[in-house]
Amino acid sequence: MSDDLRATDSGIEVRPVYGINDVAGFDPVSELGEPGDFPYTRGVHPTMYRGRLWTMRQYAGFGTAEATNERFKFLLGAGQTGLSCAFDLPTQMGFDADHVRAEGEVGKVGVAISSLEDMRLLLAGLPLDQVTTSMTINSTASTLLLLYQLVGEEQGVRGDQLRGTIQNDILKEYVARGTYIYPPRPSMRLIVDTFAYCAREMPNWNTISISGYHIREAGSTAVQEVAFTLANGIAYVEAALAAGLALDEFAPRLSFFFNAHNNLFEEVAKYRAARRIWSSVMRDRFGARDPKSLMLRFHTQTGGSTLTAQQPENNIVRVTLQALAAALGGTQSLHTNGFDEALGLPTERAAKLALRTQQIVGYESGVADTVDPLAGSYFVESMTNEVERLARQYIATIDEMGGAVAAIEARYMQEEIEAAAYDFARRVDRGEKVVVGVNRFAERDGAANDVFPVDEAQQRSQVERVKRVKGERDADAVRAALEDLDRAARGSSNVLYPMKTALAAMATLGEVAETLRGVFGVYQPN
Repeated sequence: MSDDLRATDSGIEVRPVYGINDVAGFDPVSELGEPGDFPYTRGVHPTMYRGRLWTMRQYAGFGTAEATNERFKFLLGAGQTGLSCAFDLPTQMGFDADHVRAEGEVGKVGVAISSLEDMRLLLAGLPLDQVTTSMTINSTASTLLLLYQLVGEEQGVRGDQLRGTIQNDILKEYVARGTYIYPPRPSMRLIVDTFAYCAREMPNWNTISISGYHIREAGSTAVQEVAFTLANGIAYVEAALAAGLALDEFAPRLSFFFNAHNNLFEEVAKYRAARRIWSSVMRDRFGARDPKSLMLRFHTQTGGSTLTAQQPENNIVRVTLQALAAALGGTQSLHTNGFDEALGLPTERAAKLALRTQQIVGYESGVADTVDPLAGSYFVESMTNEVERLARQYIATIDEMGGAVAAIEARYMQEEIEAAAYDFARRVDRGEKVVVGVNRFAERDGAANDVFPVDEAQQRSQVERVKRVKGERDADAVRAALEDLDRAARGSSNVLYPMKTALAAMATLGEVAETLRGVFGVYQPN
């Protein structure tokens, strides 16, 4: 691209110089406001990081529950301030470790959790009344939440003392990621049941993390990430209202999850625009009155798809820039990727360096000394306005189609993301989009890198534990509890209550999912 014409990956033109004319008509009172006040462009808290830094929540999970518990304790010892758990594909897809479809995948991309016994081991020695835990889980989110609550109760921790987040965002699975089980509409019922359950039993738990992260990882632009994420959020609010839930009872516990890519200023603008759109949607479309219902609180993870296997140390710089964008954009919590994640799971060395990156940004850069330090920049305010304008156009189109569920069923979002991903790949191939170490400044030979080892013995021990649990429990109690769950799913009562009873009786995650498959069916994309 020539020096005369530059644009972001969203197609937003970037001019050589910005001035007052680029924000003509901009009203700082209504469009910026004060930090902690509507429209929350400048952040959801009045003092932001002067009060306290974002939560440093490094994502971890592999192998068995015992192995991940060790990594949790290693990260907490290194100064991490919150837990974030990855689950393996069988757990995400509702299969126990001993299921034939789990073979070869147990513990590979996250920790394997098949029963209450596994959750006890995962959380052993962790004070659940003191730490917050984020769990990246969707189709089986309600099951993992209840297992977490059961372990908390065994520790003597009440439901209202438990704090954390389940991702629980099934719509983006149909759009971008693919770890769905049931069709969209019964999946939405599970989510709404979770909202209602937590409002009564776990009021300080974030019941959903509406995720743009995976939308961006699938190849979307920054604008599409904002638009499709907020459109999905609107669908969840509408579903909860249709089920009779009170807006200001569930809306304050909605949270969001965004990506951080390399274009520093577009990313900052993206976060600011997302807050402004969501606050107006909640106030003007839905009539929310509680200020907490208007606040878009979000976690950020640096961009996994931006990491390169070539010259992997370059990823340290990429992650640092992305962490800076998240901090400048006002994130509430942050995960920084290990530089070696294009090669495999992060080694301990890479995981610690990723955490140190956050700590250096937070404690040494000065970024936390003042709230929204880029506010008033002609360039940043212009970019924020343009991201908002383009995202609102997408949201309006989705509204015209009947909302996010209808748009997903029509493959609208999927096709828009595919087109953006294809365009990006072509520009990289043509050298128009520079990726250092890949299509420019490449090197013929590189030094060998340490790669996190996959322990086959851990996989075997997990399978053996599931079989032992199934052999030692009261089979009649499990059967009766699963029958109660089946009846609830076929009716209209909240399925989480009989699900919890079944899990407490040592029913497995796979058995719970199979019971629901029998009622809801399995989603088959067109």
